[in-house]
Amino acid sequence: MKQASLNVFLEAKPLYYKEIDHERVHIAYGKLKPHIKQPRTVHIVGTNGKGSTGRIVAHLAYKSGLKVGHYTSPHIMKFNERIWIDGFDSSDEVLEVAHQRLFEIIGQKMSDALSYFEYTTLLAFVVFENCDLMVLEAGLGGEFDATNVCDKELSIITPIGIDHQAFLGESIEKIAATKIRSIQKQVLLAPQVYDEVLEVAKAISTKKDAKLVFSRSASWEVMSIAKRKGWGAYLVDNAMVALQALELLEIDYNIDELLSLELFGRFYQLTENIRIDVGHNPLAARAIEEALDDKVVLIYNSLDDKDYEEVLRILKPKVKRVEIIPIESQRAITLEAIEKALDKVEIEYNYFDEKINKDEHYLVFGSFYVVEEFLKKMNVSK
Repeated sequence: MKQASLNVFLEAKPLYYKEIDHERVHIAYGKLKPHIKQPRTVHIVGTNGKGSTGRIVAHLAYKSGLKVGHYTSPHIMKFNERIWIDGFDSSDEVLEVAHQRLFEIIGQKMSDALSYFEYTTLLAFVVFENCDLMVLEAGLGGEFDATNVCDKELSIITPIGIDHQAFLGESIEKIAATKIRSIQKQVLLAPQVYDEVLEVAKAISTKKDAKLVFSRSASWEVMSIAKRKGWGAYLVDNAMVALQALELLEIDYNIDELLSLELFGRFYQLTENIRIDVGHNPLAARAIEEALDDKVVLIYNSLDDKDYEEVLRILKPKVKRVEIIPIESQRAITLEAIEKALDKVEIEYNYFDEKINKDEHYLVFGSFYVVEEFLKKMNVSK
């Protein structure tokens, strides 16, 4: 019997849970595993840079002639963005076929019980089963993340910072340990802001007898391409980590294919004077502040679990004024709270009125919701 369509099925699931049953997705994967093939797998965990690092790995591997899937989250405009295969977001038809198959294999009771992210992770496994390489981006964790149910050949640890403390722990050591305990055989550590992450990585790698590899400094080839593409320093770091990952996997690549890469939403030049970035925490703000050459008008909002006051403090040297853009989310902070933070940090602000001055530069930043809302208001489709 045909089940409800994927869109209808996912819309009925809550996006956020106060408590999650960590065993449930393992049981579901145990049911699914005998029915699908698993490609070579790269698992990406960290606080920032997961999406861009994963997409660079996937893009270059695909351009080298492999069949590649990249699972990322959240999406900006449409769910299909989360399950990318061979250069494109998955089609509605491919996703629907995978949904019907997955639902039939694990059954209605389990399908209904799984969280939105757990179900869509398993959905990606079904879509990617005939790939040569599967790149999985963890959600907010690592050890207990739904993406950690399967074996992986390589783990990439992108920069780790303070975020999602309610789920991951209050200290950088606890957050890093929760993420890095997901490693298996081999781990590639990206440049880190906190020295504590390095110590945690060394300790866990030793305990798990995993090979720990440190990222290398940027090559002139990548620096040259980055300059042509207008990338900030953090995207150079992410590209270097991705190239090193491909080498560890012994996958050939053509570095010039970086020129054909589109990192939508990652310090992305939408128009001549507008950049959009889905970053949302102090670590991302620091990277963006360093990447900006000129002062910008910041189109901003935040979710309530983010340190938005610190984000504004970090960005302040490069901000002319803030234009607050209201967003639709249960987790959005109140407009009163953001006004209070702006007053405290002493940044001039008003509300976004959908007018863009051609003589000013703009940065849209704060969360995926902020970028989505801005694109909708400006009638921009991805």
